[in-house]
Order: sequence, then structure tokens, then C-alpha cells
Amino acid sequence: MPALETSNLTLAYNENIIINQLNLQIPKGKITVFIGSNGCGKSTLLRSMARLLRPKDGVILLEAKDMLAQSTKEVAKKLAILPQSPVAPEGLTVLQLVKQGRFPYQNWLRQWSEQDEHAVIQALELTNTRDFAEKQVEMLSGGQRQRAWIAMVLAQETEMILLDEPTTYLDLSHQIEVLDILYDLNKKEQRTIVMVLHDLNLACRYADHLVAVHNKTVFSQGKPKEVLTEEMVRTVFNMESRIINDPIYGTPMCIPISRTQKPEVS
Repeated sequence: MPALETSNLTLAYNENIIINQLNLQIPKGKITVFIGSNGCGKSTLLRSMARLLRPKDGVILLEAKDMLAQSTKEVAKKLAILPQSPVAPEGLTVLQLVKQGRFPYQNWLRQWSEQDEHAVIQALELTNTRDFAEKQVEMLSGGQRQRAWIAMVLAQETEMILLDEPTTYLDLSHQIEVLDILYDLNKKEQRTIVMVLHDLNLACRYADHLVAVHNKTVFSQGKPKEVLTEEMVRTVFNMESRIINDPIYGTPMCIPISRTQKPEVS
């Protein structure tokens, strides 16, 4: 059973259709990465899967059940989302931010518990953020801040995590740091992870399942070696390229070809 599934899904802002009649399955326990050009609908699709955008038509199934038929708290216990460039309230500490991940489990009968405390501490440890838990989020570096937000998502203890461009504005070392955390989480705990990434080579390195979004639907999907082709790059990104094997990881690597700069001939 797929973790998430769309059936004839159409998404729109007012009358502007972004995704049209899409049928897609997200494999359970795997890392799925959406790729595509700017404005193609990757983030819109991710937002709809988190129930932040209501479909214009069609249905989204969460664990084989209509997502809209499930309560907000029920969905929040199964699925967590980290939007692009989130902003924390001024003065909020890392610990306070991470504790917000436990809100779906709180009500007037059930207050803060040992289980909540354990989930928060574990999330801090998994993301190596415990040492600066008392610092204000706004005072952190970009990499530390992103790890803090991921810790909040982990504290929610959902089987599925959606992340919209989690490496945006991070330098290369912090990009790898964040992606390694998610990779380890998937491999050790089999959590289903769905991400939007711009870097094709990092997408291929970390993804089990790659989805290329183009022209309001899916152009291709499957294992990175099946999806990242010169034809796909030409069609989806309007760019010529050469696809080679990463010399270290063996995953596909895209070498973009400039329209003006001539390559050296050895």
C-alpha cells in the first residue's frame, strides 16, 4: 500500500490550474524527491499532500483513506510538513520550537507527558541540536536553524515527513548535513520522506524514487537512473546536458551544457 496516493488530482489557484488530473503513488518507507523547473507545481503538489491546499478535483489518499475525510489531528499524527523558509516567532528558543511538534497529541484531558518529553529529547539528539536547545531560533546559523525545524517535525513522530526545499539558502556542507539526517532517519526508522529539491545530483544521490514534474503532470518517475536522462533534462529544464555516473556513489550525475561557453577539448 502506498503511503500517499493521488487520483485524478487537479490543483488550482482560482482558475489557474497548476496540476491537472494527476495520478501518483508515493512508496511507503522510501525517500521520494520531486524535481522540475521553477513554477512547475512541485511545491503546490507537496502542499496539497499536507492538506494545506484543497484539491479543485480528484482525491488524495493517506494510507488508502481520503485525506479530507480525516480529522486535522488524525492527519497530524500521520504526516508532518516543513514548508519552505519557515519563520519562528521572535524570542522562541529551539526547545520551545521543538515542543510545538507535540501539539497534535495535546488536549484538555491529556497534558504534557513523559512520552512527549522523550519525543522532544530524541528529536534534539537525532538532529544534534541539544547543545543549543536554549538558544533563540533567530540567533542560529542557517544550518542550525534548519536542523531545529527538522527536530520539530521529528518530535511530531509521524511515519511520513514532507519537506519543501529543505536545503534552500544553505551552503554545500549544511545541505549535506541536513540531507544526511533525513537519509539516516529513513534507513534506521523506515520513515517515508517526500522532498522538493532543486539540485538534480543531490536528488539522485538521496532519492529512492524520483518524480519529474512538468506540464501540470508527471513527466517521468522511478529510480534515479531511470528518470535522470538527457531527454528528461532537455524537456523538463529546457537544457542540454550529459549524464554520467557519480564517481563516488555511482548515482546519475547531470553535467549541464552552456549555450555560450565552449567546452575544452582535450
